[in-house]
Amino acid sequence: MHNGHVRVARAALEELALDRLFIVPAARSPFKPEQQPAPPAARLRLLRLAFADCEDSEIDPQEIERDGVSYSIDTIRAYAARYPEAKLHYLIGADHVPTLPQWRAAADLAKLAEFVVVPRPGQAVAEFPGPFRGQALRGWPIEVSSSAIRKRLALGQAIDDLVPSAVAASLQADNPYKRSQ
Repeated sequence: MHNGHVRVARAALEELALDRLFIVPAARSPFKPEQQPAPPAARLRLLRLAFADCEDSEIDPQEIERDGVSYSIDTIRAYAARYPEAKLHYLIGADHVPTLPQWRAAADLAKLAEFVVVPRPGQAVAEFPGPFRGQALRGWPIEVSSSAIRKRLALGQAIDDLVPSAVAASLQADNPYKRSQ
């Protein structure tokens, strides 16, 4: 949970005039089966610390509670059932746009949500493959990555300028990424 995530959340809330932004940590990505994330309780704790000042956002643990591989279609269907009148947006990194047709139940996913792309600084955003639709977030992109932060933590280097101060303090006290590297 770094400053880039918080900035993206704030930009999405403003640019899309969202009533609510749900942050949904994945249990396990189907595209990264070898990746072992930090323990769920630690990830939820860090998310709550990172987004404590973002009033229109909410941490939703539904994918972690389902356990196993996280499929976006399951999450989107749950929101569509819970908020049948809402226009659903789904934020994704620009690198995921070309892979959308490979996602589980892609046609249903394209019908249920409009995708909002989070561009990386200096990189062009790919066109949405049919039948997906969406837009790019203008926001405040900054060049920071979770993997770079984990590397800095492993090397004992400072991360204070990369993550919210409460997250930095929590990671200094108990670094869950030591166990998941």
